[in-house]
Amino acid sequence: MKGTLFILAILFVSTLAHHHKHRFMDKFQEKFSKWKKFMRPRERKRISHSYTEIADHVNQLKTTWTATTYQRDYAPLLGAILDGAVPLPQKKFEKINLNLPDSFDPRDEYPKCESLKEIRDQANCGSCWAFGPAEAMSDRICIKSGQTLQTRVSSHNILSCCTSCGFGCDGGYPQYAWRFWKSTGVVTGGLYGDTATCQPYFLPMCDHHVEGSHGPCPETVDTPECKKDCEDGNKKEYASEMTYGESAYTIEGESNIMQEIYENGPVEASFTVYEDFPTYKTGVYQHVTGSYLGGHSIKIIGWGVEDGTKYWLCVNSWNDEWGDKGLFKILRGSNECGIENSASAGIPKLS
Repeated sequence: MKGTLFILAILFVSTLAHHHKHRFMDKFQEKFSKWKKFMRPRERKRISHSYTEIADHVNQLKTTWTATTYQRDYAPLLGAILDGAVPLPQKKFEKINLNLPDSFDPRDEYPKCESLKEIRDQANCGSCWAFGPAEAMSDRICIKSGQTLQTRVSSHNILSCCTSCGFGCDGGYPQYAWRFWKSTGVVTGGLYGDTATCQPYFLPMCDHHVEGSHGPCPETVDTPECKKDCEDGNKKEYASEMTYGESAYTIEGESNIMQEIYENGPVEASFTVYEDFPTYKTGVYQHVTGSYLGGHSIKIIGWGVEDGTKYWLCVNSWNDEWGDKGLFKILRGSNECGIENSASAGIPKLS
C-alpha cells in the first residue's frame, strides 16, 4: 500500500511539474516572440524600392508635399514600438478651448527657449523613442520656468538607464520614458560633446546622406551602459543634475493635442512610417506610396495651415540636413499614420 501511494505521489509531482513546465514555456515563448519581433528594427524591414524611385513617384503625383532622394536606409532609426505597452493615464480637459489660433509656433511665443530651436541627431541608433520625450521635456521646463531655465533633458540617460522602456538602440516605448521621468528622474544631457550637461548623447551627428558636413554614420552601435555619474570632464554631481516630471499622461485627438501644446508645450508623438516618409523635403506629408517600415517617435511643437491643408509642425531627430531643416509637416485632423492616436507628455517638477 505504501509503495502504491509513493508511486502515485511521484506520478502526481511529475504531472504537476510537467504542467508548470509547459505553462512556463508558453509564457517564455510569448515573451520571446514579442522581444524578437521588436529587438532589431534594422532587421525588421528593408525598402522594397529605391528612394529615388519613391521620390520620383511622389513628385509625379503632385500632392501636398515634395520628395527628394537620400542615399540611406532609415529603417534602423525607427525604434518606436507602437503596440504592447501599458498605456499611461489619458488626460481629459475639463473645458475645451474653442478659440485656439489657426496656426501656432512656440518658437515665436517663447523666443528665449533655445531648446525649441534645437535639432538633435540620434545618429545610427534606434533611439527615437528616447529623443522625442527628452526634447519635449526640455521645452516644457523652459516654458514652465517663464523662459528662464535652459535645461536639456538627457536622451542618453533615458536610452541607457530606462530598462523598462524597451531595448535601447533596438527600440522602446516612448510613453515609458515619461513614466521614467516621473518615477526615477532623468539627468541633464545635450548634444554630443556638451560639457555643460551631465550625460550628453554618446554619438556625434552624422551624415544621413551620401555626402554631408558631419561625416559618415557608424554601421552599427550598441546601447551604452547605464551609468549613475556625469561624463568625465563635466564637473557636476549626478544627483544635482536630475530633472523630474510631476505627471505623465497621453492625449488623443486633434483638439486635445492642440490644447495641450498651447497650454503646456510640445508633446511626443509616434506614428507609422512608410517608405515614402524618409524622402520628405517640403510641404505637408501624407502617405501616398510604399510599404511599412516601422514606428517612429518625434516631437510635435505646433500646427498651421498650408495652401488650405491643415498640418502638425514636427521636429525630427535626423539632424538639420534632413527634411525642411530637420522639421516636417504632417497632415492634421485625420490621424495620418496614427499620429493622433496617443501623444505623450507630462508636467515638469521645478521644485
